Amino acid sequence: MAEKEQMQKNIEEFKRLQDYMISTDKDCEGYKKMKRRYIALKVILTSCGINLTELDIIKE
Repeated sequence: MAEKEQMQKNIEEFKRLQDYMISTDKDCEGYKKMKRRYIALKVILTSCGINLTELDIIKE
């Protein structure tokens, strides 16, 4: 997969994951797992130079 396609996939996953997190109780195990992936995606996207200011609606 080309780098640009992978980056687009990660951005789409980041946005989708945030939607799931918003609709889930923060105390459940599923939310904790989603938060770990959320943090990993933030690191990946930031290290690729993506500005998350507009994309990050969770801001944790």
